[in-house]
Amino acid sequence: MTDNTISPGTGPRAAAVIRRHAFWLVMLAAGGTFALTMGVRQSMGLFLSSLNTSTGLGIGSISLAFAFGQLWWGLTQPFAGAVADRIGTGRVVFIGVLLVALGTFITPFMTSTAGLIFAIGVLAAGGAGMAGPSVLMATATRLVAPEKRGLATGIVNAGGSFGQFAMAPIAIGLMAGVGWASAMQWMGVLILLALPAVFILQGNSKALAAQSAAASGTRQLTARQAIGQALATPSYRYLSLGFLVCGFHVAFLATHLPGVVAACGLPPEIGGWALAIIGLFNIVGSLLMGWAVGRWRMKSLLSLLYATRGLAVLVFLLAPKTPAVMLVFAAVMGITFLSTVPPTAGLVAKMFGPANMAMLFGVVMLAHQVGGFLGAFLGGYVFQATGSYDIVWYIDIALAAGAALINLPIREARPGLVAKPA
Repeated sequence: MTDNTISPGTGPRAAAVIRRHAFWLVMLAAGGTFALTMGVRQSMGLFLSSLNTSTGLGIGSISLAFAFGQLWWGLTQPFAGAVADRIGTGRVVFIGVLLVALGTFITPFMTSTAGLIFAIGVLAAGGAGMAGPSVLMATATRLVAPEKRGLATGIVNAGGSFGQFAMAPIAIGLMAGVGWASAMQWMGVLILLALPAVFILQGNSKALAAQSAAASGTRQLTARQAIGQALATPSYRYLSLGFLVCGFHVAFLATHLPGVVAACGLPPEIGGWALAIIGLFNIVGSLLMGWAVGRWRMKSLLSLLYATRGLAVLVFLLAPKTPAVMLVFAAVMGITFLSTVPPTAGLVAKMFGPANMAMLFGVVMLAHQVGGFLGAFLGGYVFQATGSYDIVWYIDIALAAGAALINLPIREARPGLVAKPA
């Protein structure tokens, strides 16, 4: 937190305690919000079979709604980030939480593909994008000291992972107790627990932008100038392409892992526990990566994560499909699942600073969700056409190898965003 939150008469030791408490309060607000939005979104794959049985639309059509949600979640984030950078995070998060709750609550009433796209793909996914990682991580970066930014992004990311770990069993329990439709509506109500966080995640990056411009003797960049200069930076483009592959992998698993479990002839409960284990081990991966980004090259960490992911999928395809193998595979996937986010966010902050980070990281997240659209849609389309997910797994392995290689030429030195002299 900035020092202006501490009174002039506060001693050094007391000031440090206040800053430490403020740090963890910000982490609770940002990480807790991400836990709720990500947990509910990543548990929606558990309802895919029930939606298919209820609507009779077919797995391919329902997968299209989920895929559109992946894309819309990404499209929302650059705009949400730009708005949060200007008018404040609290307002953006407030609207986002309400939209997620509304979209999730009305989904059981939708009986057409268009209706599912509206509820899941527009309302819920758009709201989750507004209260998603680009806005929350940029806010955490702005509100904490520079030396704690890597840790902060790891903790916020771990919050999303904890949400997935906690929400999947809750969804399974609710489905068994009250039926799938009421269970989905209760999941929508749970999202509202994030509303108190808006009082903590206030403010915007105008002050940071003004300070940076004053220090360099330049005018503040407009949103269009910031995006234009970032897109002209090769390292930023490489980073975005690698993150597209991450989106493909994450969306495919989140949407179709229960279907993969069923195709392997395993009990449906294994699908729920596999999603929960991915969330649990992603907490470990996110925290480890938040710690590691301050000690090793972030581009090297990203290459290692993508290579590990591709190798794990290859081993899974060759291994016998038993419950133990499935859960171990889920654990390995959890370690790499969203642990790509702290080094990716860290590279954006290192290259361009925190002033426009919500917007610039939002653009990277958009690339992530283009991959997410392809992963969610191709999973359903390929399975419906062939009765197997194998082709999608092979594509995933090839993409992971490409992502591991494309991150290597990234230059971590800050090119900066330079405006005209003031």
